[in-house]
Order: sequence, then structure tokens, then C-alpha cells
Amino acid sequence: MNILIALDGSSCSMNAVEEVIRRPWPEQTRIKAVHIVEPYHPVRGAWHANYVPAVLKVQEELLEAGKHLVEEPTKMLGACFGEKNVSCEVHEGYTADMILDIAESWPADLIVVGSHGRKGITRFLLGSVSQSIVSHAPCSVEVIKQKIKTEDRK
Repeated sequence: MNILIALDGSSCSMNAVEEVIRRPWPEQTRIKAVHIVEPYHPVRGAWHANYVPAVLKVQEELLEAGKHLVEEPTKMLGACFGEKNVSCEVHEGYTADMILDIAESWPADLIVVGSHGRKGITRFLLGSVSQSIVSHAPCSVEVIKQKIKTEDRK
């Protein structure tokens, strides 16, 4: 079985990693953990030829930070599934699109994503990566929701 886990550095994505580790899986299950770095777009007024080198540097730094972000989850997954069965990748692109492309080309049997559980106007403004993946995935998708404490529900 091939399991693709999307990582974004949040507690939600770590919950997804922990949930995958917690469950029994078939022998020789392979895990691919991916982090996607969205293209860096400064505010509209900042686009000027003089800013291009700075923008490229920021994007490079984001990609490098992404490599560090996946280290701990990859170690955790490797300890559970064996290092030879776990890989991690950092890509540049639009998150949902890249996850869907990787899932199709790898090919993944299951995509696991964490959900921030945003609602209302926040979800509308920020969009929902997990919803887009669920709607367009070439395989099964499991969305691991953030556990909400009882006092936070009030």
C-alpha cells in the first residue's frame, strides 16, 4: 500500500502522521511525506524588476525551510515503517494541485491530510486544501481533523 501524507508544519499535519503511525498497515506499506511550498507572491505593488532577486531568495529560503520541516515527521515514520519504506519530498507549487499530481504519478492508494477545521468566512477566504483534495483525488483520502478541547467548543 502507498500512503501519501501532506505536511505543512502544523499540529494538524502532525496529528495525521501520528494517526498513520498508530494504525496497523499491510506489510511493506510505503509512505511518502510531502511538503509543498506555495509560490511566493509579494503584495501587488511590490512587483518591480528590482524585487525579483529578493523574491527568488525568499522562495529559496522557503524551500530550504520546508526540508527542515519534514525531518522530524520523516524520522517518526521511518522508525515505524522502516527507513527504506519512507521517503520525503519538498515541492514548489500550489498545494492541492501538487498533492493530487504526486498522488496520481506515484501512485498513492491513500492520501492522508490534516484539517485545520476552519469554518465560515475564514474557510471561504483561505480555501480548503483538504476539501479540494477530497473532491479531486485519484484515490481514497482520509482527513484527520484537529481535536477540539471541550473548553474550546464554548
